[in-house]
Amino acid sequence: MLKVGIVANEPSGDLLGAGVIREIKKRYPDARFEGVGGPLMIREGCRSLFSMDRLSVMGLIEVLKHLPELLSIRKKLLTHFLQAPPDVFIGIDAPDFNLGLETALKKSGIPTVHYVSPTVWAWRPGRVKKIRAAVDLMLSIFPFEAEFLQQHQVPVQYVGHPLADEIPLQNDRPAARAVLGVTDRPHVVAMLPGSRMGEIESLSATFIRAALQLTERYPDAHFLVPLINERTRAAFESVLNREAPDLPVTLVDGQARTVMIAADVVLTASGTATLEAMLLRRAMVVAYRLNPLTYWIVNRFNLVKIPYVAMANLLADEALAPEFIQDAATPEALADALSELLESPERVRYIQQRYGELHETLQQDSSRKAAEAVLSLIGRNRSAE
Repeated sequence: MLKVGIVANEPSGDLLGAGVIREIKKRYPDARFEGVGGPLMIREGCRSLFSMDRLSVMGLIEVLKHLPELLSIRKKLLTHFLQAPPDVFIGIDAPDFNLGLETALKKSGIPTVHYVSPTVWAWRPGRVKKIRAAVDLMLSIFPFEAEFLQQHQVPVQYVGHPLADEIPLQNDRPAARAVLGVTDRPHVVAMLPGSRMGEIESLSATFIRAALQLTERYPDAHFLVPLINERTRAAFESVLNREAPDLPVTLVDGQARTVMIAADVVLTASGTATLEAMLLRRAMVVAYRLNPLTYWIVNRFNLVKIPYVAMANLLADEALAPEFIQDAATPEALADALSELLESPERVRYIQQRYGELHETLQQDSSRKAAEAVLSLIGRNRSAE
């Protein structure tokens, strides 16, 4: 029986992991999967030894606060996998957590795969040596990552992104507006303050104040806010009631994709949502905030080597989505950027065209390619039944 160890730490990794599990099971229906996963991976049959939420920590300072727990979980996972070795281990993203685990497992003779390249092309390029020591195969979701890793002798395969396969090249805005009850609204703005509590706490008030300013310019504007769970909804609602209880807004449980399809423009925290907005061909404004000390360290030591934070901009190699980082993310700046997009239909059409081109480059049937690459690594590949 094929045994696969697999660890993801957040919803985007849960999506990637679920796709790989599903494709491997097409070839090996009795395969067993265990490690750490979210609801999508669990639904596909993964036994999660720890709650994925316990690994979902972002930022240097935030990680330090949770470091003892993270190290304890990693040690327990290592012990588990050494006592019951899988045929292959797949670490999904979370490089600071997974690469150490992969290094130890590889030394013990267990083949290791890392799915989603660490951003060595953006910061801490010295990690390439650690990656070489940790992985037998890197699965890259963006083409420029594969080129970089090949130059540094890391075994890599570009597989594309499953979101690009999942999201159609065209979408139905009127249908999405009907579902959300905003058919009669001439200006619809999606606001995505993030999926983590830290992002909600950091950006909610700024987004709400930006929305207030936008309603002064567009009195008929309506705002849609998708929230990933009850906890984030309660946190956002608390800020909303304090800052703007009369804001014309609909809070939506999940359905982030439907919300973005319904929108004319999107205001979003930096992260996977920017990629999804790109694939949905929605013009967006991006805000990004770190813990102040984390941001100071990153700036002080010049740790970031890229011109943009939004993946849409990195892929396009141009600033299609206005970015506002740290103190630059003010309500005034965000409202101005949103207004500019609402008033620039030609600019929006160009953005949509470029997003469509990028979408096509990422459509690779990625889950199938990833599964085949994993099985080839361990010599267990065969055609789907």
